[in-house]
Amino acid sequence: MTQGAGRGSDVWHGGAGATGSGPVNSGFTGPGAVGSGVMGPGAAGPGAAGAAEPHPEGYTPTRRDLPVIGAAPAVPTPTLVDTPSPAAGGGEQGPLYVVGDVHGYLDELRAALLNQGIVDTEDHWTAGNTRLWFLGDFTDRGPDGIGVIDLVMQLSAEAAAAGGYCKALMGNHELLLIGAKRFGDTPVGSGAGTASFQAAWLLNGGQRSDMERLQEHHVQWMSRLDAMALADDHLLVHSDTTAYLEYGDTIAGVNDAITEALTHHDADETWDLFRKFTKRFAFRDDAGAMAARELLDTYGGRRVVHGHSPIPYLLGEVGSEDGEDAAPQVHGPHVYADSLAIAMDGGVTMAGKLLVSRLPLPA
Repeated sequence: MTQGAGRGSDVWHGGAGATGSGPVNSGFTGPGAVGSGVMGPGAAGPGAAGAAEPHPEGYTPTRRDLPVIGAAPAVPTPTLVDTPSPAAGGGEQGPLYVVGDVHGYLDELRAALLNQGIVDTEDHWTAGNTRLWFLGDFTDRGPDGIGVIDLVMQLSAEAAAAGGYCKALMGNHELLLIGAKRFGDTPVGSGAGTASFQAAWLLNGGQRSDMERLQEHHVQWMSRLDAMALADDHLLVHSDTTAYLEYGDTIAGVNDAITEALTHHDADETWDLFRKFTKRFAFRDDAGAMAARELLDTYGGRRVVHGHSPIPYLLGEVGSEDGEDAAPQVHGPHVYADSLAIAMDGGVTMAGKLLVSRLPLPA
């Protein structure tokens, strides 16, 4: 299977030479299809919507990061309709855990949750009043994104019944999947050429088996996810960007604004959300601590906890496409930006690690 550059990141392809990956183009035609200057957020370059963000030029993913588009569909997991579940009476709050980007790696997620004692061998909640937050990006690149969503929905109901909770934030790949489902190859104004959600979804690891199994209640569940939350002085977000500031100066205001935008079912408005929340690295460089402090001063908390940018990116430790380089070594969350930011994407798509970690981190 031919591999396009940047499979492990959110890529922006356009212009001459943007095509060449068979799986990306197979079976999808129409406005915005690959080969017509299609782009997905993330590129640096004049006029690109993501030009303000630094981009890891020269990144080549490992063999594990090859897309599995066209693979045999995974066996469907039982689907739990997103209905309110009975909550146990109030009581003392349990420990707080966060989960980094999963990207369809259901088996790795099950193993990580089992290892932390959050679920049993049958994937049922066993953690009592524990609080569990997923930081978004459930689908794309890995083999069973819908299975991941179904498991999170199931655990949300079971945790609430046990006196704890399992909640999730919206990632840029949730916005991408919503857009691909709702708008397909409808052209959108990218600011740098013709684009469509369908083409961007394929370029960023969209899996046909996920789209085949995606149901309306999955879309509704994703579209109602919050964008940010505060838990035990940790400001939880998906993306390491300051774009949240464009949607309000309170957590509730940001969440309401993004939820409201998705109710409009407008392709360009949804694309703008996707574009902004695909930006990354706001906390990485010399001004990173200042950017993190701006979010914390606005929304509260002592540390920003995010996914989105794989820790190997942040550390400059990315394996080669031919697999000759060693797999990136990720042992746990990455604390940086003068200890104001915690990165939780362990790079499972590039043979890193799917992180499930308890907060606060050990001193």
